[in-house]
Amino acid sequence: MKLFTCMVCVVCALAAYADIPPGYYNNIDGKAEKELKTAVCNAITAHTQLSYSQLWIAFKSTDVYPVPKNDQWWDMYSHDIFYVSNGSLGLNREHSFPKSWWGGAENSAYTDLNHLYPSESNANMAKNNYPLGKVASTTFDNGCSKVGYPVNGQGGGAKYVFEPADEYKGDFARTYFYMVTMYQNLTWKYTYMLDQNLYPTLKPWAYEMLIEWHRADPVDQKEIDRNEAVYTRQGNRNPFIDFPELAEYLWGNKAGLIFHIGGTPNLGDAVLLTPSEGSELNFGEVAIGRSTTLNIHVKGENISSPVTVKITDDGSKTASYFTSAVTSIPAMSINTGNGYSLPIKYAPKKMGRHSCKITLSGGGLSTTYTCNLSGECLATPTLSTLRATEASDITSDSFTANWEIPAGETIDYYIVTLTSEHNGTQTSSQTISDDNFCQFNNLPTGYKYSYYVQSHRLGYVSQPSNVITVDSGSVTGVTADYNLSAIGGDGEVIFYTTAPHYNCRIFTPQGILVKSITQIENYQIVQLPPGIYIITTQNMHSPIKVVVR
Repeated sequence: MKLFTCMVCVVCALAAYADIPPGYYNNIDGKAEKELKTAVCNAITAHTQLSYSQLWIAFKSTDVYPVPKNDQWWDMYSHDIFYVSNGSLGLNREHSFPKSWWGGAENSAYTDLNHLYPSESNANMAKNNYPLGKVASTTFDNGCSKVGYPVNGQGGGAKYVFEPADEYKGDFARTYFYMVTMYQNLTWKYTYMLDQNLYPTLKPWAYEMLIEWHRADPVDQKEIDRNEAVYTRQGNRNPFIDFPELAEYLWGNKAGLIFHIGGTPNLGDAVLLTPSEGSELNFGEVAIGRSTTLNIHVKGENISSPVTVKITDDGSKTASYFTSAVTSIPAMSINTGNGYSLPIKYAPKKMGRHSCKITLSGGGLSTTYTCNLSGECLATPTLSTLRATEASDITSDSFTANWEIPAGETIDYYIVTLTSEHNGTQTSSQTISDDNFCQFNNLPTGYKYSYYVQSHRLGYVSQPSNVITVDSGSVTGVTADYNLSAIGGDGEVIFYTTAPHYNCRIFTPQGILVKSITQIENYQIVQLPPGIYIITTQNMHSPIKVVVR
């Protein structure tokens, strides 16, 4: 539990409320239960959708420690130290609310900053798509995150659950409250914690546990600051950080009661709810000769006439690289529904960093809203053809795809194309990975699978790799976890196991494969250079870490 006094909690709540744009939550006042949840959904739906490649740029504003540790990523999944100056080595873009739960479609939820966080890659791999829950016995524990068998009554039928550290349990609870409210209309593929309804959407065991975490670990300054940073880049907010008591009205001890904000500021005045004054709209990196477009959601209340859109120079003399599709927006388009989607195109004509400003004025607004636009133009990338390697961790319904990383190449992510074959019929799907491996779980049994891999950078995709075939249907008897421990020594690792382990793979923390071993026996010694290593085998569901001196 975070160590906050009641007074600090009050101060934090007031600080959060003070930064809420006037009128942003007007329409949720005076409602209860299903009507309240839907009103909250409508209030926060309009937002600027980022691309997957833009997430690391956004994380530099949302997930970096404040001074004096402001060169460190704020990782809620491990206590390891990762430096921003080293980029994203050892980290993943983690969907805290698993993307597979809605089928993995690359919709707005796929890149919604309100549930995406940087995560140490091994914790991310161990977490998989398991639901949140209390762990009764662990299969993975790095001192911050736990994965293991759930306590009775939890898990929703999943074999394992993911339990975050006490200091972050409230953060994850409020993240999940946001997701089941913002995306209450999605159809869920996995329903460990979810029901297919608008209210309450969460299963009873799930909301009871999340409310418990929400109370025990209240909103702190980290969440308040992050909420503001997300709002300035994405244009919407997490209402359960702004109004922590809102969760009680939907799933807690005030369910059924009417929620009141405590005043609806500036009711009747013209106001822009999004974008906010001073928003930072970063287009990310673009290759020379290419362009990218961001759709800025412009939503307001009581706008009385068209709002003027103007792009102006900020002194860098590159405003011409940014263009708006329109010069004014009708009042009705801003006042109704989710507002108006304003496309801004970034088409740089030379390499380097570029910036300008966009202003929104008129329409009865008492002030001009100014947002900062920025982007960077780079040379066209050269991408090598990857080499896919044999699958590992093969069971009857899962396996891990692997491939080698070309030295010295910068990539945005890898694209894994999985093809399944059954009774002469083939189907293919694509999955994105930050690492040089990708886990496939809950696969239909009796199928033959194959995969190939491509790298993606600045809109360019490499040629397909070689194809690896995996016959998961022929695998039997791989169901048990066997105890395995590894002790690092001087230039070596000693393994202790109660039974042989197969397909052992040893990685660096950056995901580079160092050694593959067909079989590991008890007391086996493996020579390795000094360093930190991550070890997986076919018989383990979670990796282990070892240090070699």
